[in-house]
Amino acid sequence: MNKTRLRRMTMAAVMGAIAFVLIFINFGVPFLSPVAEFDLSALPELIGGFILGPVGAAMIVVVKIGLKLAIQGSESMLTGELQNLILSLAYVLPAVLYYRRHRTKKGAAVGLAIGAVVSVIVAIFTNLYLIFPFYIKLYGMNWDGIVAMFSAVNPWIRDIPTMVVFSVIPFNLISRTITAVLAFVTYKRISVPLKKLIQ
Repeated sequence: MNKTRLRRMTMAAVMGAIAFVLIFINFGVPFLSPVAEFDLSALPELIGGFILGPVGAAMIVVVKIGLKLAIQGSESMLTGELQNLILSLAYVLPAVLYYRRHRTKKGAAVGLAIGAVVSVIVAIFTNLYLIFPFYIKLYGMNWDGIVAMFSAVNPWIRDIPTMVVFSVIPFNLISRTITAVLAFVTYKRISVPLKKLIQ
């Protein structure tokens, strides 16, 4: 293994550790969701992915989730971690793959937008077919109970379609947009010294 490859792997591990720490700096958005929380763990995934490529981005995501499982364990029988893995990859990989072909500011912006849209679409399916069914089975709930939880914080939510429209979509879109803007603004300044470290 040459030094450059070792440095790239080390950087992926470090960025993954930073992403793990950022998981715990979070806050809820009660009017959009009574359960979901927003954090900035995707920021080092994006920046690291732009530098290291899609394989490096995937490594950062895996390190983040691996550290969480090793240190904190799972409170959802791995369902939450699986969703985190799927959504992180759905967000980061499209952005990184597009940027690799269009290495300009516009390319970065378009890539981030594509990643945000893809992850929102994937979030709809993971929530409807993974997360909510898990809680229904684990806690003996039903869909009416899930909808009632969301309706309590947002009266516009009356059924599953309105829950998707007024909770799942806006929450994920807002969180991804905030992260994308921060990545776009900070990437150039952060990437220059990081690239020097691995060259």
